[in-house]
Amino acid sequence: MNPYPAVTTIAQTIQLSLSPVFMLAGIGALLNVLAGRLSRVVDRARALEALHPASQGPEHDRHVWELRLLDKRMTVINASLVLAVSSAVMTCLVVALLFVAELVKLHIGTVVALSFILAMGLLIASLISFLIEVRMSLIAIHIRPELLE
Repeated sequence: MNPYPAVTTIAQTIQLSLSPVFMLAGIGALLNVLAGRLSRVVDRARALEALHPASQGPEHDRHVWELRLLDKRMTVINASLVLAVSSAVMTCLVVALLFVAELVKLHIGTVVALSFILAMGLLIASLISFLIEVRMSLIAIHIRPELLE
């Protein structure tokens, strides 16, 4: 019995790992978008923090309201980032498990499947968090009624 796997077996394992690798590319794009959004929120918060001490009355109230919203948005974006990175780590684990299972002849199909399901669940949760943050950003963008008169 040959202890080394055949090249065709490794080729099949590489083919099996292509879907998770494409998923990693998508997660990478999502992480890029999330990092960009977080950066813009932080920049806006810093700008408002500079205006805050000099403001009074309704303007001050508006700054406080927007700073609170920005703080919530940063929390949601951070949660989405954590979920997306966790999904990427689980996806990498799936690819590694595919190869380890093939090389060591382990029968861990259930573990691989559950790991992939977990990776997808984390990605779904990240996308939902992203959607929530986008909806929160639209609240801040709404034009105040007094400016439309």
